[in-house]
Amino acid sequence: MRVRSISHAPTAGLAAGLAIAGLAIALATQHLLGMEPCPWCIMQRIAYLLVAVFALLSLPIRQSRLAARCLLVLALIAAAGGLGSAIYQHLVAAPAGECAFTMPQRLLMWSGLDFALPGFFQASAPCDEANAPLLGIPYSLWSAALAVLLIGLLLRALFQTGVRR
Repeated sequence: MRVRSISHAPTAGLAAGLAIAGLAIALATQHLLGMEPCPWCIMQRIAYLLVAVFALLSLPIRQSRLAARCLLVLALIAAAGGLGSAIYQHLVAAPAGECAFTMPQRLLMWSGLDFALPGFFQASAPCDEANAPLLGIPYSLWSAALAVLLIGLLLRALFQTGVRR
């Protein structure tokens, strides 16, 4: 009996690695450069963390195209959420000069993540300050670019599931 292999693993692994790298850069700029996150920044962190988790969970799946595809779709939804959060931050929240008690803050308060892991999930800046330029480009646009790259990689991985090697 011939075993079907799923060749999505390298692409999904790359997506997970880039999501983790994005999180590491966000934490480094926060803790080393003093660029504090706003609530929409935290939503983007959660989205990229979910991308990494779902993409990594898809890696060991070798026999079930459906299971691998479901995990990749969840990662894709999370990446789209990161893109939506970044665009909203850039176009709406940052120009308004504030992000007073918004949906992300309510979600963080409800989940308790901001108290459980404050160095990672606590929003400590208004949206206009958090969208400061990094290398001349607003932080939210860096995040949007990462999200677009992740979406492309995850779509590629999704279409690679079930391909025989």
